[in-house]
Amino acid sequence: MTLAEKKNIGSLFDGIASIYDRFNHLSSLGLDLWWRKVAVRSMSRAGHMLDVAVGTADFSIAAVRGGKAGRITGIDLSREMLQRGRQKVDRAGLAGCIELLEASALDMPFADASFDAVTCSYGIRNFSDLDRGLAEMHRVLRPGCELVILEFSYPSNPVVRFFYDLYFSHVMPLFGRVLARGKGGSFTYFIRSVKGFIWGDRMAERLSQAGFCRVQYKTLTLGVTTLYTAWKE
Repeated sequence: MTLAEKKNIGSLFDGIASIYDRFNHLSSLGLDLWWRKVAVRSMSRAGHMLDVAVGTADFSIAAVRGGKAGRITGIDLSREMLQRGRQKVDRAGLAGCIELLEASALDMPFADASFDAVTCSYGIRNFSDLDRGLAEMHRVLRPGCELVILEFSYPSNPVVRFFYDLYFSHVMPLFGRVLARGKGGSFTYFIRSVKGFIWGDRMAERLSQAGFCRVQYKTLTLGVTTLYTAWKE
């Protein structure tokens, strides 16, 4: 994924907002729902949580339903994704505890130490400046509180990686084209963004460099996705 694409990520997601959820569920064979549940179960209870790159609010809704957050503020650059997220929050009857705002993860409109937890589910690879985004997450998180990140990764097992590459490079783009009714070119960014991002030890190192401590990670589903947790001292 090029820097230019990342700088225009809001517009990219505006164009696929109407099929984003269906694409996620179909292309992951429904595993994205389980991955979020695993991440939510791993979290400590938070009073006020910030969900960065909130998208259509799946993670925020799961966190409230899982009893891990009393109040959530979600931010995203895509107006269309936010609009669909608000509709889902309303249908879930959670408008009183989930607020969605248009804002950049690289320049958050919040005071220092504003949140009891910060989360980011499948959005951090789209940051045009990863280190700046991590620094902002650290800044707005209260001392003694937790950061939770879910992000795609690549399997380390060569056999699994071979079949994953086949699926990722051929089957997933087909899902995008079918759902977008032949106009699935926008989904090519998705493949490049995953293949071009860091994971595992390299991601853990960047979290430590941003000032986080007790950085840990574990892979899910043979390394297809990774759950990172870290704390602010």
